[in-house]
Amino acid sequence: MSHHPTSGPVPLAPSGRPPTPLPAGRDRASGPLLVASVLCTGLMAGLFFAYDVSVMPGLAELDDRAYATAMQRFNAMLDGSPLFGLLFVATLGLTVAAAIVAFRRKRRTVAVPLVVAAACYLAVLVITVAISLPLNSELAALGDPDTAQGVHAVIEKFTSVWVPLNVARTALCVVSLGALCSALIRHGRATTR
Repeated sequence: MSHHPTSGPVPLAPSGRPPTPLPAGRDRASGPLLVASVLCTGLMAGLFFAYDVSVMPGLAELDDRAYATAMQRFNAMLDGSPLFGLLFVATLGLTVAAAIVAFRRKRRTVAVPLVVAAACYLAVLVITVAISLPLNSELAALGDPDTAQGVHAVIEKFTSVWVPLNVARTALCVVSLGALCSALIRHGRATTR
C-alpha cells in the first residue's frame, strides 16, 4: 500500500488548458486594497447622492435664514468629523496604492481602470477643496443667520454653485466606483486563471 496520496485529474481552465500557476510570492495586498477602495468610494458616492436627492431639495423649501442655519450645522458636523476626514482622504490613497501594486505586478488590465478611478476621485477632491469648502466658509462667516445682513445674496450664490457642483461630485464618484468594480472583476479573473 502506497503512502503517497493519489491525485485526480487536473481541472482545466475555461480555455481547455490546465490552469497557469500563480507566481510564487504573489501579492496579498491587491484584493483587500481593491475591496477597501470600492467600499470607501461607495460611501463617498452615497454621501454626495444623499445631498443631491434629499438634503438640498429639502433645504430649498426653507426660507433663507433656516437654510443657512441648517447648512452651517451640516458643514460643521462634517468638518469636525475625524471619521469623515479620514474616509475623504483615504479613498484616494487606497485607490492609488491599488494602482501602484497592479502596475508593479504588470497587471495593466487591472491598473488602467484604477487610474481612471483615482483621476475621477482626485477631481472630487479638487472641486471640494477649491470651490465647495470656500463656499462653506462664506456661509459660516455669516454668523447667526437671524441677525446677519445679506443672507439672501449669500444663499443665492451658494446654491447656484454648490448644488450643481455636488451633482458633479456624485457623478465623478459613481464613475470612479464603476472603474473600481471593473478592476476588482479583472483582478478576480487574473487570480483564478
